[in-house]
Amino acid sequence: MNNVKHFDVIKSPVITEKATLGSEHNQVTFKVAIDATKPEIKAAVEALFEVKVTKVNTLRQEGKIKRFRGVKGKRAEYKKAMVTLAEGNSIDVTTGV
Repeated sequence: MNNVKHFDVIKSPVITEKATLGSEHNQVTFKVAIDATKPEIKAAVEALFEVKVTKVNTLRQEGKIKRFRGVKGKRAEYKKAMVTLAEGNSIDVTTGV
C-alpha cells in the first residue's frame, strides 16, 4: 500500500478514559475506515508510526438514534481498532504525524 492509502485507513485516534487505560497495556485505539481489514490496519500503523504491531482488535460501532430539538436523527457508524504494540514501542497520539 502507498502512503496515501495508509492515511485513508486510519482516521483519528480515540482519546477517552477507557482508551487511555489501554496505554498501560501497550494499546492504542484509532477510528478507522469502515471497510478496513485487520491486515490493512496493521500495515498502516506500522508504516505511519514506525512501530511493530502484535495484534489488532476491531469493532463496529452502530450509530445511535438521537433527538435534537424534537427532530429524529442518527449518528454516523464507525469502526474502532485497538492496536497492541510490541514491547518497547509506543505512540504519542497527542502529537501530529
